[in-house]
Amino acid sequence: MRGNLFAVAVNLVVLTVRSDRLHVLLIERGEPPFLGHWALPGGFVRPEEDLVHTASRRLDEETGTDTGNAVCGHLEQLASYAAPDRDPRGRVLSVGYLALLPDMPEPTPGGGATASAWCAVDDVPQLAFDHQRILADGVERAKSKLEYTTLAVSFCPDEFTVTDLRRVYEAVWETSLDPRNFQRKVTSTDGFLVPTTTLVTGGRGRPPRLFRRGPATALHPPMLRESHRAGNRPTAQNAASPPGPA
Repeated sequence: MRGNLFAVAVNLVVLTVRSDRLHVLLIERGEPPFLGHWALPGGFVRPEEDLVHTASRRLDEETGTDTGNAVCGHLEQLASYAAPDRDPRGRVLSVGYLALLPDMPEPTPGGGATASAWCAVDDVPQLAFDHQRILADGVERAKSKLEYTTLAVSFCPDEFTVTDLRRVYEAVWETSLDPRNFQRKVTSTDGFLVPTTTLVTGGRGRPPRLFRRGPATALHPPMLRESHRAGNRPTAQNAASPPGPA
């Protein structure tokens, strides 16, 4: 039995929207293997922890969030990765987690990392281990979830405009949406958004209203990506070129 033992780790795909582009949190490894390579944040599961506690701890350490607080956005288990040769140190099973956050401050590296940065998903360099695949799975999960759930609001602050929300969809789906149709959809979906009494002033024209997250968790009917409406199956793309994190 001793020869069959293996370690269990957690890796995080932490996504946010910055400057109208989807970004992922990366860390620069400060120890072997893959010393100096960019990677997804993560760590080994401690004896006293279950998987979600490890994921929450590492998310807190890397972003300064409090997973017991609304700023966390959303955290869910993604998939398991157990290829025998995925880690040169030995047999390591990694459980991926997906976190969706509002725009966060610049991160501070934790653990054994020498640097950390938000990187546009399209600019991600080659990553350590099998993290390219984990990232691709996380991005596709996020794109899919926005079609049939209300999780897009996890990328928004506590109060936001419909335009803010539309820009989230456009950044995650890498597309442009008709503003009027989008406003009609999200404001007519029961429980998606809760209007506040606050208007954003200072701009031209009619001041937009601020909204908050509503109680609904699902979209009926779903809001499909163009590729789904056309009957095409979307594919997750592995980003693998510089310039990488800024």
